[in-house]
Amino acid sequence: MKVKIGKYPRSLRATFYEKHMNKKYGLVDWPENKTKYEQALKWLDDRVQSFYDVFNRLWFWRREQKVSVRIDPWDTWSVDGTLAHIILPMLRQLKETKNGAPEVADEDVPENLRSTNAAPKKNSWDTDEFWFVRWDWVLDEMIFAFEHKLDDSWEDAFYSGERDIYFEKVPGGNYEMKYGPNHTQEVDWDGINAVRDRMSNGFRLFGKYYENLWD
Repeated sequence: MKVKIGKYPRSLRATFYEKHMNKKYGLVDWPENKTKYEQALKWLDDRVQSFYDVFNRLWFWRREQKVSVRIDPWDTWSVDGTLAHIILPMLRQLKETKNGAPEVADEDVPENLRSTNAAPKKNSWDTDEFWFVRWDWVLDEMIFAFEHKLDDSWEDAFYSGERDIYFEKVPGGNYEMKYGPNHTQEVDWDGINAVRDRMSNGFRLFGKYYENLWD
């Protein structure tokens, strides 16, 4: 596999109104009734953007993002493993560089992080105290799932003792596994299944919030 993805085409954008509103009210739920200053700022922002769009039409909007993808035959022997090598570092970087957070359903996070357990909001447009924590938790669960997907040895931590097995031929030409005298190995299946369930949930969250994986 060889993937080369260039930068997104850039364009001129007036952002002083947006920056003011985000700073004052947060990333969501801007009030419908704006102050006179905010109305004037929006009017000015629109006029500047109209000026910018002249140059955007002449140059920036004509450009396209350069994407080149080559898939080799072995890349599809295990598509889930192949993609995990790409997805995991992207999720890690996203968590470090993100500038916002989407709405995360209470049902997808532990009870202590749910909006119903947050302190009352001062304004209806405010985000609750766990808004960004919920998204961090979801990202961590995705990262956990893909980390373990790429780690073939994670189950080793749930095995203890010595393994002593052999295979004995039985009537019919088949072989049956037998335990030797030195076999003391024990397996914590509850622990293994708990990790597997957490991985499955991480993959579920990845699918559910796929369109929210933005910076």
